[in-house]
Amino acid sequence: MKRIAVISAILENPQRTQEKFNTLVAGFKGLIKGRMGLPMPEHGATVIVIIVAGEPDDINNLTGKLGLLPDVQVKTSISRKAF
Repeated sequence: MKRIAVISAILENPQRTQEKFNTLVAGFKGLIKGRMGLPMPEHGATVIVIIVAGEPDDINNLTGKLGLLPDVQVKTSISRKAF
């Protein structure tokens, strides 16, 4: 059963991690329904929000891989309702 989820990520050193982050996300393009990024250079960070729809295992796989990147903090909210 598929679910909707919101993945939020803070890249604390975007110059170092953004390319790896984007490459990883591109590998999951079938899950992604929308994405928004907000550069915050005054804080040395970038905030990215990704909306996905898919199997919980696939969502967790993406979240886990993003969380392994250096200087990246990730949190995910997954809907209770399945479709």
